[in-house]
Amino acid sequence: MKKVYLLSLLIGFFLFLSCSDTKVIENKPDQNPTAAAVSGYFKKHVLIEDYTGTWCGNCSRVAYAVELMKDETDKAVTVAIHDGNDPYSFNGIGPLKNLISPNQWSLPIARLNRMTVWTFPEPTNIQQAVDLTGNNTTLGLALKSNIVNGTINLDVQMKFLQNYTDLKLVVYLLEDKLYYDQRNYTNYYNGENPIVNFEHNHVLRSSLTNILGDSVIGTNYNSTITKTFSVPIPTNVANSDNINFAAFIVGSDNKVLNARASKANVNQEFEVNP
Repeated sequence: MKKVYLLSLLIGFFLFLSCSDTKVIENKPDQNPTAAAVSGYFKKHVLIEDYTGTWCGNCSRVAYAVELMKDETDKAVTVAIHDGNDPYSFNGIGPLKNLISPNQWSLPIARLNRMTVWTFPEPTNIQQAVDLTGNNTTLGLALKSNIVNGTINLDVQMKFLQNYTDLKLVVYLLEDKLYYDQRNYTNYYNGENPIVNFEHNHVLRSSLTNILGDSVIGTNYNSTITKTFSVPIPTNVANSDNINFAAFIVGSDNKVLNARASKANVNQEFEVNP
């Protein structure tokens, strides 16, 4: 009987350790976008990657949807990835093409959390994107940056309220307020074609990580990890005052778990529910 009792104690102890390893602050939170915020958890953002071109007459449709999304929620992180005969074309787009649409490439293409097709027509499917946001998640991001003497210094902090494995971090350097005529074959923007001096925002200028992500190690419960970047301002940036950043974490399936945007020279804190 004594051996059985000791064995039971040992089993109970190891079960306790196992539960402790995966513990979160409280019970697993409701991640429904309308769920009430639970104290201690992080806000959840959706990543919108808009594959576009100034020459692409239907791309204005997605640009309009992005504007609607910004009006709907502050939990959207948007990136415009230009391709083709375009002054803002991103040369490193190849791996993304192979990942999201290896067999056919016809713009516009819009993806939510990297791998989910934003259903056409995007401006009437804003709710699909909103549904990927929320008040409660166990992975938080915070960006702190400054630009000094032509050098960008950026810290990306990540905090975890449960154990995670096989995560990758992607960090984009973006630029706002780029003005160039936008071809427009739609009725959006009053049907103007071209849209003269269209304001292009969130334009991808450089990926500070591998564009498919750099591995993140040590993603255990209650751990905080900081990735530091120090790079010169890319030569393709027109105005360093308009630099901003997007950082997001993907799982082994390349789907985004959470994202965060930040302007330059801002010191963010984690978006923790009080």
